[in-house]
Amino acid sequence: MILEKAKEVLEEYRLCNHCLGRLFAKLGKGSNEERGRAIRLVLEMETGLSFEEPEECDLCEGVFRKIPKLVDLCIEAVKDYEFETFRIGSRFPQEIIEKEREIWAKFKIETGEPINREFNRELGKAFAVKTGKKPSVNPDVVIIVEPFSEKVELQVNPVYVAGRYRKLVRGIPQTPAPGFKESVATIICRAFRKYFNGKCVFKGAGREDVDVRMLGGGRPFVVEIKRPRKRKVNLEDVEREINSSGKVEVLELRFITPKEAEEILTRRHRKLYEALVYVKDGISREEVEKVVRELTGAEIRQRTPRRVLNSRADLVRVRKVYRAEGELIDDKHFRLRLLTDGGLYIKELISGDKGRTRPSVSEILGKEAWCELLDVLEVLEDDGNAEGDS
Repeated sequence: MILEKAKEVLEEYRLCNHCLGRLFAKLGKGSNEERGRAIRLVLEMETGLSFEEPEECDLCEGVFRKIPKLVDLCIEAVKDYEFETFRIGSRFPQEIIEKEREIWAKFKIETGEPINREFNRELGKAFAVKTGKKPSVNPDVVIIVEPFSEKVELQVNPVYVAGRYRKLVRGIPQTPAPGFKESVATIICRAFRKYFNGKCVFKGAGREDVDVRMLGGGRPFVVEIKRPRKRKVNLEDVEREINSSGKVEVLELRFITPKEAEEILTRRHRKLYEALVYVKDGISREEVEKVVRELTGAEIRQRTPRRVLNSRADLVRVRKVYRAEGELIDDKHFRLRLLTDGGLYIKELISGDKGRTRPSVSEILGKEAWCELLDVLEVLEDDGNAEGDS
């Protein structure tokens, strides 16, 4: 059946060994070129006729002979990029794709392989041999070739790095904002751009306000470096450069996958805060103890704070305070330490936000209270919520 069908095809179309063998790609072992050569030889032995491989193929137009030249073009395209793994893709003219389908339909071919699949494989094998790089389904770079126009397009896949950051000073936002010269993101990304030579995108797991420090073990974050020219980077060097800023420190930098990046950014957290609370009408030790007692284990119903309504949906969230500790400082100040679900706005938990947060410190005391200073002491990876915090 193979020989009969091959003879029928060759009587109508001049096909190279690649295109002949590809008609029967799902049968037997070896490359399509080897398969086509074998079929051609057996046909000549069986029939006594000449089925010599033509100079010009009616289907591929000799594209497989261009592979050595295309390998060199691919090498030129990637010369400025550091990578270990690759994948080859291609764009064939639609008329060639359609002609192949017509041949399959006309001769009832059910064992064929598309031309672009064979071409990608053969070009990839030749590129791997010449460069020593490895093909991969999740590669560092994707090389897309238009074999007839000889155009090469390079898709450089991002590098992802995770870590934790500590914000040691007040007065800088997490991400760039009008009126501020720098941010946590710009300080961190400056170093990543320098070492990876690519565009850096910063994403934090939650955020703190401009006037809030992030201390302790730091807040989880991910950076995505787009089109990096360097990949073999010592993350300790990046860490040292960021930490020399004196404003932001990073810890536990490590390379991660895109899936791990998503998991880090959507993971649920609890937060440990410390607030300096001001009570204009005065505060006593007994009142501090009352606040601690009534907040411990309390469920807080918090309507979106007025100060963030322009960027958050106006709805009521229920969050829990797991633990509260208080310490009287003077007759108008006390220190309040809280372990809460993520997504609980602590400043409004203290002020009450004109009744939008209940219960609140102001409601418990029966007099107005404000948060003068706030620090995030820890971001704990367990059952909480990763929304904005302070």
